Amino acid sequence: MSGTTVTFPLSPFENKARIHAHIAFFAFLVALPLGIGFARYLRTFTSSWFWPHAIVNFFMTGPLVFTAFALGYQTTTAAGTPHFTDPHQKAGLALLIMYIIQVFLGIFIHFVKLPALRLRFPGGRLPQNYLHAILGLAIVGLATWQTHYGLWTEWAFITGNAHPVNKGCKHLWLGVVVVIWSLYGIGLVLLPRQFKQERAARARALGGKEVDVDGVEG
Repeated sequence: MSGTTVTFPLSPFENKARIHAHIAFFAFLVALPLGIGFARYLRTFTSSWFWPHAIVNFFMTGPLVFTAFALGYQTTTAAGTPHFTDPHQKAGLALLIMYIIQVFLGIFIHFVKLPALRLRFPGGRLPQNYLHAILGLAIVGLATWQTHYGLWTEWAFITGNAHPVNKGCKHLWLGVVVVIWSLYGIGLVLLPRQFKQERAARARALGGKEVDVDGVEG
């Protein structure tokens, strides 16, 4: 009938692509930033920040990252298109690799203690500590672009856009992104307090008690 909008449910293929999008969004723009936030904020108030950071970024984020990647791979296969040929697929692979490197780097930093070497570096922080922080922000930055591309471009390309992305999803993306980067920026205001605690930790290390630069007793 003229003027009547005909709606129909998502196909199984579209539904899998939707689930992939939801899990990937939650993994990289909710769970991972939450773990980063624990490290950014808690370390300025307590030396017991590591395990909340690690539990969220490994035990919570990890399964979501691998599930999202598997669903994305399956969706591409079902679409009959080559793998890792368009920007979204390449970025997805890059995010997986970066996440794996980040996890192993974090494990190494925490469990391999080099107190004598730490004291020789300005601020008592080894280069791998800076790399870990920069890589974490790079992952969230790439994920910010990746999820935008998925919502605005990839969904229409891979599904044929029979069901366009709801505007509410795009508004949610924008809101979450603004909150993530705003909270991290606010957290940087606490750096002076963190540095003060680290100076105290180094003083205790010089006094014979092994304490790492982040204030976590070794």
